[in-house]
Amino acid sequence: MTDRPALLGVERSLLGKKWIARASDEDITKVQQTSGLDRIRSALLAGRGVPGETAERYLVPTLKADLPDPSTLTDMDTAAGRILDRIEAGKRVTLFSDYDVDGGTSAAQMIRWGRGLGYEFGLHVPDRIRDGYGPSQQAFEVLKGEGTDLVVTLDCGAAAHEALHAAAKINLPVIIIDHHLMDGLPPAEAIVNPNRPDDESGLGYLAAAGVTFMLVVALNREAKRRGLKPTLDIRELLGLAGLGTICDVVPMVGLNRLLVKHGLKVMDRQRIAGLNALAAVAKATPPFTTYHAGFVLGPRINAGGRIGRSEMGAEMLSTDDLALAHSHAFELDRLNRERRTMQDDMLRAATEQAERQDNRAIIVVSMEGWHPGVIGIVAGRLKDRFERPAIVIGIDEDGVGKGSGRSISGVDLGTAFTQAKKAGLLQSGGGHAMAGGLTVEGARVGELTDWLEDRLSGDVAAARAAPISKVDLSLAPSAVDLDLLTIIDSVGPYGPQNPGPVFAFSDVRIAFSKRLSGGHVRFTAEGRGGDRVSGILFRGDETELGQALLEAGDRRLHLLGQVKRNSYQGRESADFHLKDIAWAV
Repeated sequence: MTDRPALLGVERSLLGKKWIARASDEDITKVQQTSGLDRIRSALLAGRGVPGETAERYLVPTLKADLPDPSTLTDMDTAAGRILDRIEAGKRVTLFSDYDVDGGTSAAQMIRWGRGLGYEFGLHVPDRIRDGYGPSQQAFEVLKGEGTDLVVTLDCGAAAHEALHAAAKINLPVIIIDHHLMDGLPPAEAIVNPNRPDDESGLGYLAAAGVTFMLVVALNREAKRRGLKPTLDIRELLGLAGLGTICDVVPMVGLNRLLVKHGLKVMDRQRIAGLNALAAVAKATPPFTTYHAGFVLGPRINAGGRIGRSEMGAEMLSTDDLALAHSHAFELDRLNRERRTMQDDMLRAATEQAERQDNRAIIVVSMEGWHPGVIGIVAGRLKDRFERPAIVIGIDEDGVGKGSGRSISGVDLGTAFTQAKKAGLLQSGGGHAMAGGLTVEGARVGELTDWLEDRLSGDVAAARAAPISKVDLSLAPSAVDLDLLTIIDSVGPYGPQNPGPVFAFSDVRIAFSKRLSGGHVRFTAEGRGGDRVSGILFRGDETELGQALLEAGDRRLHLLGQVKRNSYQGRESADFHLKDIAWAV
């Protein structure tokens, strides 16, 4: 793709990137002629590899046509059968979920489905600081002592070999529902994980919330086969499945896209007390979007697991008690504000360390006292700013470091952590390609840094060798309106590996620009014909892009960015969010 000619002749923008068309004119025309759709929609589909023949199904996916058979997942039928065996026998089944949104939405799906069958699952969520990530021997012993007959792990367990061997020794059966990368198969009654080595479902991109939804479909089917009568319409769980999928930042393709597209509609119906309460506290109203899920609701749900009580998210999402839902929502909102203050302090210190690592392919920063509940967010911010994989490690009073990493496309961080553990550098480590976690002795952080640099520098160099920006279409300023937003929304939802549309505006001048509080720049761009588009550059007044907007005068520019919905005082408009600039020659 880097061999394609530069769009608008932009070989090097102010950000040093080459602009290229995501799809060729020929491919766009082919989709348009085959599908009968408009040019913009055809360009968006062609850029995402959707042929005209399947455009309608892509735009309007349905559960009936597009939901895979759960049985394609290895061990799925065994897992559903064993869980229902315990339910029918009146045994205690405890859900052991992770403390993030993915784990919380997975647990809430199971609890709500069980309640529709007249059964109440137990719930155990480990504390991030006290217990760490995933199952442990101690946790299993406690659950066994409480009378649990079966543990179902959700969004964890796939790599917990030691803990699962301990569970086997005390005759505590465990079923694993997970999506993380695996190093061999630990002992369990069933392991449902599309990333297990022998799974051929092709669903390895799912979050745990998606795997859990597939489990619920299998449970519902098996329950009906046994003559049981589940009362919950499982389509009502799509909101939870979609929320978990968005917040776990997994590829927005295939089944994930189906879950999110339908899940947002289910969220709009506002039938889950906890989501309604949280939306009210956050001042978010339908129609909900991936932005609401990922940046408004998700961070608040995560706040409980980061710096509060780990089970709060799952409890809020599963309860029908309005008082409890509102109580948890207010507390999670308060914890989220506290988390943001803590995060800002950590980010400043981490950025100072990262700025001294310009010569490294991998950013690794560490400090005593950094809160393990916030390190993942800070790692993501560093990755975005420096466009390199970033790992943030907080070292506790015992000299043990808990780390979280975020990667860039083309650099598999989860596998690197697994290999580092095999090499004896880590006490624990793993994850998936774009993110992972680790535990390391504080004294060995430098050794780990050098090891990762040696293993991953080539991948990082290849990923960053040819910086490009893929552009869906070049538009006139007059094309930016609410109708364009309708077209954009119809091809969504967007996310990793299915990025939101990027548009170019050629040969414009900046008719107006102004600094705003917060470091933003508001501007108006005018085309040759006098048509205008209003735009904003976020947190960029002191960057090269911001200076270009503020000092362009009558110089002509090409602009690159995204068109977003802007709601203000009850009015909606289309707004252009600037991402890059090139001087017009």
